[in-house]
Amino acid sequence: MKEHSEVAGSGAPELGINPADLKRCAHLRVAIVAAQWHTEVMDALVTNAVKALAEHGIDEPKLVRVPGCFELPVAAHALAKNRYDAIVALGVVVRGGTPHFDYVCRAATDGLTKVAVESGIPVGFGVLTTDNEQQAIDRAGLPGSAEDKGREAALSAVATALTLKNLGER
Repeated sequence: MKEHSEVAGSGAPELGINPADLKRCAHLRVAIVAAQWHTEVMDALVTNAVKALAEHGIDEPKLVRVPGCFELPVAAHALAKNRYDAIVALGVVVRGGTPHFDYVCRAATDGLTKVAVESGIPVGFGVLTTDNEQQAIDRAGLPGSAEDKGREAALSAVATALTLKNLGER
């Protein structure tokens, strides 16, 4: 088996949904907004997010594709206005030789955070920000990958949506 690049998987929380809340998952309206760059990685992130949602009774999430990570916040904002209970944002930004990486990562992170805080709708952050393509593959949930960030982002969004419902916030 190939050696993986260093990943942050150790110490990650178990993102299972409380069994008492499982039946409530099927009633959640969930949308996935995904960038199109890095097709192999993106296809795996989307497939694994959809699969994780289906395992929790959410069979038909809305899927919206945008050109790149810079466009994720505006699409997430539009989805938030349509009253989804949770949004899953997926993308990949691989560092290059220019500051473009920093601008795109900051815009995506700040924009998605703003959507979540201002709308009160959880946004699962599945945007990979890596130094190279191998690091992205190692996090994409592909066969042999060390992590599955599409699954993690989907479950994070759903778990947070359920928490907000339990608090009477949504």
